[in-house]
Amino acid sequence: MVQRTDEQHAEKMKKKQAAHDKIMAGKTVEKGLLIVHTGKGKGKTTAALGMVVRMIGHGKKVGVVQFVKGAMTTGEKVVFDAFPDNVEFKPMGEGFTWNTQDRARDIELSREAWNEVKRMIADPAYDMVLADELNIVLRYDYLPLDEVLEVLTSRGEMKHVVVTGRNAPEALVEAADLATEMTLVKHPFRSGVKAQAGIEF
Repeated sequence: MVQRTDEQHAEKMKKKQAAHDKIMAGKTVEKGLLIVHTGKGKGKTTAALGMVVRMIGHGKKVGVVQFVKGAMTTGEKVVFDAFPDNVEFKPMGEGFTWNTQDRARDIELSREAWNEVKRMIADPAYDMVLADELNIVLRYDYLPLDEVLEVLTSRGEMKHVVVTGRNAPEALVEAADLATEMTLVKHPFRSGVKAQAGIEF
């Protein structure tokens, strides 16, 4: 590695700043984003909940609907319940599909949760709507993909919607403004470590 003097470093950073400023000058559009967090790696919901925290910090209102989770109390629900003016937090699932083993019930709950997401998207009071684990519901065909895409892509101009879960449908990724795939590199579960409070829930 080449060692630079302070002057060389400052000159390089000056050029980087000029290039950055030029790029940023062309970014003038402000609009509601469709954001998808998918992939096998941990952190999809965690990243989405971080955006909810940011929205709270800006005095914005967020609706959170959890499609699969709901069978256990999570740390995020306790926190967000302390901000009732900013966050409506609705865990509407009964656990993962392998826990419930009742397809008809899963479809029924998915429809109820989706109706809540649609309500929040249609309500101008909400600046952001998080549909947590919606991708899992779509993967098992509990909701029609065409219907979901129609609602998501016809939302209000300034409405942000975040969708999480593994195996996002290709059509949803294509429709998204921002799509991030979390890649699994290493996970403690594979070493026999169970899910822990504050980390997984």
